[in-house]
Amino acid sequence: MSCGIVWKIRTGSAWRDVPERYGSWQTLYTRFRRWALDRTFSAMLTAVQADADATGDLDWLVAVDSTIVRAHQHAAGARKGGTARRRVMPWDVPAEG
Repeated sequence: MSCGIVWKIRTGSAWRDVPERYGSWQTLYTRFRRWALDRTFSAMLTAVQADADATGDLDWLVAVDSTIVRAHQHAAGARKGGTARRRVMPWDVPAEG
């Protein structure tokens, strides 16, 4: 059964497209959903990470390259037209008196 779940995740296919050799797609989906809700997948990941870390096979160094971090095309620039408009807040207005 778990091989069917792995096949589905690896291929990105729809649940209905899982080959019959793995069993009923409804059963696979039900089991996947149950494991996701009861954190079985989190426990599996933690166990694999702990095992790999204990044997020295895990490198915890993570680097993020800006070429893989996408930003919206307008995220880098200021407003067009020169000066930025600033919203006037109540505390910006001098008190009368």
